[in-house]
Amino acid sequence: MWGPSERYRAVGPLLGGGRMRSPCSQLLTPLSAAVWNFPSANEHHLPLEVGETVHILQASEGKGSWLVVAAPQGIFPASLIHLKGAVVERRGAEESVVPAEMPMVQEITTTLREWAAIWKQLYVMERYCKVKQMMYELMEQRSQLLSGTLPKDELLQLKKEVTSKIDYGNKILALDLVVRDEDENILDPDRTSIISLFQAHRRAAQTVTQRIQEETSQPGCSTRLAASPSHSLYLCVRNFVCNIGEEAQLFMALYDPGEQRMISESYVIHWASTGVPRDIELLNNLRAVFTDLGSKDLKRERLFLVCQIIRVGRMDLRETLSRKLSTGLRRPFGISVMDITDITKGKCESDEDKQHFIPARLVPAMGLTSLTLFPTGFWVSLKMLWGDLNQVRKDHPHLVDRSTVVARKLGFPEVIMPGDVRNDIYLTLVQGEFDKGNKKTQKNVEVTVCVCDEAGSVVQNVIYQGAGDKPTSEYRSVVYYQQRHQRWMETVKIAVPIEDVHKTHLRFTFRHRSSSDTKDKSEKIFSMAFVKLMRPDGTTLRDGEHDLILYKGDSRKLEDAGSYLGLPSTRSPSEPRILSGSSFRMGGSVSGLAVSARDSFQISTLVCSTKLTQNVNLLGLLKWRAKPNVLEGNLQKLMNVDGGEFLQDTLDALFSIMMENADTDVYDTLIFDALVFIVGLVADRKFQHFNAVLEAYIRQHFSATLAYKKLIGVLTQYVEQASRGEPCEPLLRTFKALEYIFKFIVRSRHLFYSGHCPVYLVSVCPSFCPSTLPHRHMVSSLIFPQGAALKYLPSILEDVFGIFDASILSRTICSRLQPRCLTLPLRSRSLSVWGAVGAHCRPHTSTCPTECRDLLLRMAVPVLQDLIERGEEEDACVELLSTILEVLYMAQKVSPRCSRHVQLILERLLHTVNRRVIVLERDNSLRVSYHRLRWVRDRSASPGDEEDFLMETFILFKDLIGKTVYPSDWMVMNMVQNREFLRAINQFATTLTEKFLSSSSFELQLWNNYFHLAVAFLTQDSLQLENFSQAKRTAILAKYGDMRAKIGAAIRDMWYNLGHHKIEFIPGMVGPILEMTLVPELELRKSTIPIFFDMMLCEYQLTASFSRFEDEILRKLDSEVEGGRGDEQYKQLFESILLSCCRAHPELSRPGESFVALVTGLLERLLDYRAVMNDENKTYSMSCTVNLLNFYKEIDRQAMYIRYLYKLKDLHISYENYTEGAYTLLLHARLLKVRHSGGHSAPHGSVLHTQRQLKEALYNQIVNYFDQGKMWEEAIHICKELAEQYESEIFDYEMLSEILVKAKFYEKILKVLRPSPDYFAVGYYGQGFPTFLRNKVFIYRGKEYERREDFEMRLLSPFPNAEKLQTTSPPGPDITQSPGQYIQCFTVQPVEEPRIRLRDRSIPEQITNFYKANHVQKFSYSRPFKKGPKDPDNEFANMWIERTTFVTAYPLPGILRWFAVTSTTTTVISPLENAIETMMKTNEKILSEINRHQNDPSLPINPLSMLLNGIVDPAVMGGFAKYETAFFQEPYLEEHPEDQGNIERLKDLIAWQIPLLSEGVRIHGQKVTEDLRPFHERMEQCFVQLRAKVESQYGVREMVTAPGADAFSLPQDDRRRHSRSVSESGPGSPDGKQPPPSRDSAGAQPGPAGTAAPEPRTPRTSQHRAGCARPDTTRPLRAALSPTGFCGRVKSASKAPPLPRRISPAVYETFLEGSDAANGGKVPPGPTAPPA
Repeated sequence: MWGPSERYRAVGPLLGGGRMRSPCSQLLTPLSAAVWNFPSANEHHLPLEVGETVHILQASEGKGSWLVVAAPQGIFPASLIHLKGAVVERRGAEESVVPAEMPMVQEITTTLREWAAIWKQLYVMERYCKVKQMMYELMEQRSQLLSGTLPKDELLQLKKEVTSKIDYGNKILALDLVVRDEDENILDPDRTSIISLFQAHRRAAQTVTQRIQEETSQPGCSTRLAASPSHSLYLCVRNFVCNIGEEAQLFMALYDPGEQRMISESYVIHWASTGVPRDIELLNNLRAVFTDLGSKDLKRERLFLVCQIIRVGRMDLRETLSRKLSTGLRRPFGISVMDITDITKGKCESDEDKQHFIPARLVPAMGLTSLTLFPTGFWVSLKMLWGDLNQVRKDHPHLVDRSTVVARKLGFPEVIMPGDVRNDIYLTLVQGEFDKGNKKTQKNVEVTVCVCDEAGSVVQNVIYQGAGDKPTSEYRSVVYYQQRHQRWMETVKIAVPIEDVHKTHLRFTFRHRSSSDTKDKSEKIFSMAFVKLMRPDGTTLRDGEHDLILYKGDSRKLEDAGSYLGLPSTRSPSEPRILSGSSFRMGGSVSGLAVSARDSFQISTLVCSTKLTQNVNLLGLLKWRAKPNVLEGNLQKLMNVDGGEFLQDTLDALFSIMMENADTDVYDTLIFDALVFIVGLVADRKFQHFNAVLEAYIRQHFSATLAYKKLIGVLTQYVEQASRGEPCEPLLRTFKALEYIFKFIVRSRHLFYSGHCPVYLVSVCPSFCPSTLPHRHMVSSLIFPQGAALKYLPSILEDVFGIFDASILSRTICSRLQPRCLTLPLRSRSLSVWGAVGAHCRPHTSTCPTECRDLLLRMAVPVLQDLIERGEEEDACVELLSTILEVLYMAQKVSPRCSRHVQLILERLLHTVNRRVIVLERDNSLRVSYHRLRWVRDRSASPGDEEDFLMETFILFKDLIGKTVYPSDWMVMNMVQNREFLRAINQFATTLTEKFLSSSSFELQLWNNYFHLAVAFLTQDSLQLENFSQAKRTAILAKYGDMRAKIGAAIRDMWYNLGHHKIEFIPGMVGPILEMTLVPELELRKSTIPIFFDMMLCEYQLTASFSRFEDEILRKLDSEVEGGRGDEQYKQLFESILLSCCRAHPELSRPGESFVALVTGLLERLLDYRAVMNDENKTYSMSCTVNLLNFYKEIDRQAMYIRYLYKLKDLHISYENYTEGAYTLLLHARLLKVRHSGGHSAPHGSVLHTQRQLKEALYNQIVNYFDQGKMWEEAIHICKELAEQYESEIFDYEMLSEILVKAKFYEKILKVLRPSPDYFAVGYYGQGFPTFLRNKVFIYRGKEYERREDFEMRLLSPFPNAEKLQTTSPPGPDITQSPGQYIQCFTVQPVEEPRIRLRDRSIPEQITNFYKANHVQKFSYSRPFKKGPKDPDNEFANMWIERTTFVTAYPLPGILRWFAVTSTTTTVISPLENAIETMMKTNEKILSEINRHQNDPSLPINPLSMLLNGIVDPAVMGGFAKYETAFFQEPYLEEHPEDQGNIERLKDLIAWQIPLLSEGVRIHGQKVTEDLRPFHERMEQCFVQLRAKVESQYGVREMVTAPGADAFSLPQDDRRRHSRSVSESGPGSPDGKQPPPSRDSAGAQPGPAGTAAPEPRTPRTSQHRAGCARPDTTRPLRAALSPTGFCGRVKSASKAPPLPRRISPAVYETFLEGSDAANGGKVPPGPTAPPA
């Protein structure tokens, strides 16, 4: 559905407003933004996404007609867009559409779009939810900004929240830092000085860092906690679950278990008997906030929230209402406790919406068993709030409003602000002990507290049970039932007006309460105690516990103040206590009252008053008018006061004394010292929060108009005393307090007169400057006071400039801070003075006092120059210089006359600063500080010595560019810096061209530094726009443009300006120019690549070649591309541009084309290498590395060749390819000549003096690698070469003895198990593979024991989208030309090369096996197929073999675990040839087993048993009888007469198998155990039958003993025809008799060398049976034609043999047990049928 019927015709989306051409400018006023996604349903629709903006060309009403327009125009429903105002900004021929919204809204919109792209990538990370929440909050705040309904203060606060959130989100998302001004608007760098911009960046970074620290800090270590001196705990009581049946009072307070006391007032809730608050308006509004909590409170070890439940009603709930009971008794009911330590320390969640249940523990023996059946307790919510009460109300108005109860801390907060008047006395009923007197049981004591005046009248409504409760006139304690010792710990607040405290006292009356109402009314007061709130000396009752004296007597006397006020109220600590139960009565009757000696009562008080003090000395000062005669002593005693509670009153008293004694100076010094003491106290870390209190007092409460005269007088007196050399101990304390002393002076002066001070005061103010102090002869004794004066003088200048004329003050200070009057240490101290004075001489009007700056600069600049040259006080120097530059920047806007000030700084400081930065370490933080001063240097003209100046500046700039001065996220700062660099470099280029280009003035080093600086500027990371997001790239281009194109054009022009000097920069500038051309900016590449041809032409014209250029570019190109530069586009551009240039010059055409081909070939290999080096799987990076080193070898770049050799070696070692690593190092070793001398670098940086030493070190490492790779044969060759050198060349017998120890490698060859690796053919087909793999076949060398399945999995892991081909045939064009990836993998067999030295000799198979699987370059794969008519009874008659032979580029193993196949041949083997080959393998296998057992009699017999039994009794494949059936019949001979020779060879092989089997059976008979004797006898029977049959048909072959023979061997003729390694077993039989048939013919499986089960039989007594041949066992036998032996390799099936006939299962199990023991618990493998 379209929604509204209106249609819009529009052009394509314009993201973010876009840019439009001027023809459409008149239509751009409305900005149309999509608010819904709109997919394109046909060709006329314009697809839209939310947020895209469009340019509306035409609107149609009604249903309208579809407009057929060309793309990117189209139509869409009007309901999908929103129209809003926009502003058109024209920039030349282009116009930019900017929404007419406030900048903050636009920033939020841009931020949300930028975050959205990144946010989707964070789905699996922790920050996903946090960013999502912030985005929702920003959208909500954006809506609030757009609403336009916020008042000004809330709008400003909302802006701060938005900017804080944006800055925080940008930081955690690694986006750029945004700098803002005071109004939270983005700072415009074009209207801000460099210094201000830097400071704004630093402030913004610190703010964001602090926010992140708060988010990620350890629990309890919040920076907000440390920053805020006051904290609050918000409490909301959701419900109280308990059916008491009577009214209750709930007291909730904070409790410290360590100190065992409450630390806050109690929040009181009156709960009705109906289960709701008594005041129904408080329902769901039971909120309180515990305030004044300091950082020390939050650091308490543990903190509890304690909820006391007091029942108000009858004495016992179990009593019935049948009789009249006393009511209104406060009885303990229960208590709830919650540990809130984790909440206050921030360790757990603090949320006002989360509810906590605090179970209540009821008082036992209350008869409330029914209540315990249900959960009883409180449901509460808690939240920590930061700040004082006013701040909390401002920050959390929804939580803390005027109805929220405020529970204050029991004690003062850490900071008491002026005007915060408090006059609270907290009274705690601690405990009491009461004798039962004449009663039978203990009393139920109730304590009543009231405040009485001197007449005994009760002061009304001054007692508060807790926060949230109304004041009462008396307080009644909890009643404990029949207990002698009672402990209440009940706290109430006494709030007596300050003027009535001195005449009031607390009265405590004690009464027994009865449960019966009648008895209760008759009970009278039995005792009384009192205590006065004011002590006789005028101080308040001291804090702490008080033991009160209890009086008894007539009840009326006890309530008569006249009767007891004259009596003592408390016991002194030294007064003896009366033991419980004693009859001793203390004192007598006084005024009708007697002391109750048996009873005791203790209370505790705490005074929290800003007007009442417990300090006698302070009280004497505050009330100085009462006793003026002791005023001097009280002023002196003030120095002993510790605390800031009475700061305002104390200061008021001091200045009152000063003003009322204006005519005399008696107290001036004492008052001044007292004021210094108070300021010093506030400056102490303990009272650091009182700084704000003191400043608030000066601004709002200080009113002594003439105090400045007396303060300056005392200050001047101290300074003059010190200047005379007299000791003045208070002077140092005065300097420390100087800031606030002058704040008082300035404020007093302003109150007296708002104009400037008279001239005489100007000379008084800086009278303590060092020039007034003693000079050279007294410097040693007063150097410290002078330094202190200079240290603290800057702190007063901000205030002093408010009352003194800047010009006069500047001259005065300059006259007193002459450098000649200052020693060197004091000169550094004076820097802060200059900075402070200069900072306050800022130009605000056109009549700025420029003479002030003249004075300051003439005085400060020499000091700066001296200190910078010395490298001293550099932080202060940087700060002062920054201040000077900031002032000059502002002055330039007002008056152009300040240019001479800039010139002064340049002349005196520019060279000094340059040289200092150059010598600083690269990581020194001062480099950043000095770098802030660069804008003056950039804007300066060259000084007199232009060459030195340019040289220093080039070095400095390049160093600053090379080391990133600012963090990468300071985008604005970096771009402004780059813009200044660009402008300065272009100015320097002009100077170079004009003054240093002619032959007489040409400076090679200067030009060289320029080129290196320009290239370093162009290639720095902050200018590589392609690495940035689209939003950042667009912003940079709009504001600064692409500076790379500008500087690139400048470099090109400067190069062509060199003329005949160009040759001096070849090859030195080849690398920098190459680095520049590799920058991925198309226009830059097109304009700068021709410089290469110019270099070639320049060198060719001079030397007729460009070899130096070629060498350098090849060397540099390698490192640049490996570092990440360069791409396919660059290769194409390089090739096309240089070829066109070369072809335009006939003399360079052919060599140029060859050079281009060379470079592009290298580039292609380097790009392939870089592409695979970044992959996790480093396998294919080895291939690319080999391609590169072969390339460098072809072009004879030995250094690069060796470099990649070591890279290849490191890759191999990381994958534990030790053999390949050794072969790789061997390539380097073969390059070395042992007779050549000269220093050379060894593999990892060590320097060896000769090539002999390097080669020796390499050989030792190679031997080590070969050893780890089990290639001991190769290690032995290396060792022999080393031994030859040691023995015959250098005669180093010590090293020879060490190398001869390596002879243990021979032992390892024979004794260490070394499995032969499998080889796999792998084809990569399809265009989806890299070029070095595409449509190529490789032979891989597998790892030890690696199965083909595991190899394929490892092979496919780098190519998850590749498809595995299931055939072994080469694929067709449909696969090879397809865009996909196809991998073919199958196992191949190595084809051993013939080795003459191993022929015709009996060699252990451990030796020969090595050569069968190593040093192999040919590999074969045999694929059987059927051809001709199928014979179901004999499959071998038509079993053909297709054999494919692969030849690799290099033998394996080598420097890779794989090599490409260079040639492939395919041959077809006929069934007869296959049979001959199979029989040959079988005979070789038998011979190998015989030789193994003769060489090592300890070998297990099981493999031999299975081999022999599978041949003599072929129960599965039928043995070679199938060959006889297939090839020895007349029809076959008639059909294939050409095979007659092969048939005879096959018969000969069958005949030769008999003597081999005979020897095998003989050895088997010697080694067989008695358990397997039946099996051996069965095998002998079968062999007798087989031997008789074969000898009768094919003749007899005999094995005879030959002198010198050490083992059996096959006939030489047969071995020459079939020299392949044995991998399968074959048939055989050991006797000449015709054996009886042992199997049914129908049950036998066909096979030429079948696998039959070993057939055990019953034991026998004789070693050999009759009829078996018995060769001479004294020495080995051999065949008549075979002088040497042969060894082979066994591959057997793992299938367990079947049960033979006539053998019991017990005997067969015995055989299997022996097989398992010999093969590690596995079933021994049997022989596999060869023609499978």
